[in-house]
Amino acid sequence: MSHDHSHSPQEYGKLFAIGIALNISYVAIEAFYGWRIESLALLADAGHNLGDVAGLLLAWAALAAGKILPNRKHTFGWKKASIFASFVNATILLTAMGALAWEAISRLGQDSPTQASTIIWVAGVGVLINALTAWLFIKGSKEDLNIRGAFLHMAADALVSLAVVISAALYLQWQWQWLDPVMSLLVAAVVVIGTWSLFIKSLHLLFDGVPVDINTRSIINYFNNHPHIYRFHDLHIWAISTTENSLSVHLVKEDESIENSSLLTSVNKDIHDQYKIFHTTIQIETKEFSRQCASEHCTDY
Repeated sequence: MSHDHSHSPQEYGKLFAIGIALNISYVAIEAFYGWRIESLALLADAGHNLGDVAGLLLAWAALAAGKILPNRKHTFGWKKASIFASFVNATILLTAMGALAWEAISRLGQDSPTQASTIIWVAGVGVLINALTAWLFIKGSKEDLNIRGAFLHMAADALVSLAVVISAALYLQWQWQWLDPVMSLLVAAVVVIGTWSLFIKSLHLLFDGVPVDINTRSIINYFNNHPHIYRFHDLHIWAISTTENSLSVHLVKEDESIENSSLLTSVNKDIHDQYKIFHTTIQIETKEFSRQCASEHCTDY
């Protein structure tokens, strides 16, 4: 068997610490002014932002769990925690947007807050803090579903705060009482559309689905066309974490004279270079040995 391990994921611990500190500070500011001007909107949003701090903590904890070394009880370590955190964060975000949409619908036809000027500057601070926090994770969000979950949380909050600023400013000018709930519904729709992919991908990986960036048909064709491989079976491809993928397969040699080490070297290099899979487990078999594999126990392609 052969194993090839990838490099450690980029360190995001400090970025999570900065993001959490910024957002806890904003929750305190928003809750204080919500209490001071008796704004249920600000108080409710402070509670929502506090939930997003919990989402950041969850993503950070998953990142830390992924660094725990494997042991006899967890031979892959806790790397899958990042997939679980992605799924939970996507679920929380979709639920939050559902609650926001419900609240917006219930407020249609009701008066907007009277102290719009205070709400504008408090929400404006929220735009800056949430946008800055989202920016901290924007690079990693392109490669890691766990980091993407954190990014989407903060980007969604920035959009919500921006919607509050715009609707409150327009209320000061024209007293359009319907604008705030309608703007909230639009933001909820945009966030749900952006989050749905994260939800589906993380759910797929939780059930050991083949990562979407890996072309299974191409890998099958590779093994079928390899000059030293007679046949193969029991091919499995899955995600160990949101940044690491794994492959296992049984290969039947075309000829007994082929050295196992040279075939392993060739296959491992190709799988690594062409498909960016760093964890491979390969069992090499002779034709005679492969015949002992009962058809109901082997999966051919």
